[in-house]
Amino acid sequence: MYLITVFGNLLIILAVISDSHLHTPMYLFLSNLSFVDICFTSTTIPKMLWNIQKKSNIITYEGCITQMHFFLLFGALDTFLLAVMSYDRFVAICHPLHYTVIMNPRLCGLLVLVSYIMSFLCSLLQSFTVVQLTFCPGKKIPHFFCEISQVIQLACSDTFLNNTLMYSAIGLFCGGPFIGICYSYSKIVSTIRGISPAQGKFKAFSTCASHLSIVSLFYGTGFGVYISSAATHRSHSSATASVMYTVVTPMLNPFIYSLRNKDIKRALRRFFGMADIKRPIVMRLKKCWLL
Repeated sequence: MYLITVFGNLLIILAVISDSHLHTPMYLFLSNLSFVDICFTSTTIPKMLWNIQKKSNIITYEGCITQMHFFLLFGALDTFLLAVMSYDRFVAICHPLHYTVIMNPRLCGLLVLVSYIMSFLCSLLQSFTVVQLTFCPGKKIPHFFCEISQVIQLACSDTFLNNTLMYSAIGLFCGGPFIGICYSYSKIVSTIRGISPAQGKFKAFSTCASHLSIVSLFYGTGFGVYISSAATHRSHSSATASVMYTVVTPMLNPFIYSLRNKDIKRALRRFFGMADIKRPIVMRLKKCWLL
């Protein structure tokens, strides 16, 4: 599953880079989302696979803090990029005549840059407050990675500030983009309802279907983890649910976008076609050189 996630998202990035027809705001955000998904999965799964191979569950304190920092960074980036992509669809459907003016390269670059900066500041602040805690020896994290709520629960010092900051960050950096996504789609739905031909409605909605599927998967599993863990306090069920949004959702992203997107499929065919064309040319050149 990890290899499928990495290679699937990498193919999306290569398709967008290699095809000039995909150098548009929507595919710029999609390639960034694919890159973030690779990094998001790589913060936890390689260490878990290493532990399984070595039959050891040990992680150093520095390694735990580093893993937690990058997990928060790329997790927040996922939420911001999904919100940015929903705004892109909102402009494309609700203001199609002004799309190229509004979604200009400068604004697109600024949206991506702000997403990275905000996510970095969020993860840095969270990691800094966790470093200030005192931990008792002999305790274990009941999870397959250093999840921040599990780490805070192991502290021997007062964790009121950490819990307050953690839930505030969840509300601001997860709830805020989610509200933005809901607002964008409420406007999109009202605009689609105003389109008279049924074919036009289907075409407008089909441009959002892939993104809406990813949003549902990511937020559905993410909220399910924290709601279930808060309600049941069972670390095993929380760890099992975490696999959904740390492994399954990033793995499904390439399939959802490539299977439902003709532009991506065309770019991938062109990309592999170029690779097949170049191979015999190189071999012929080598043969001539040898002769």
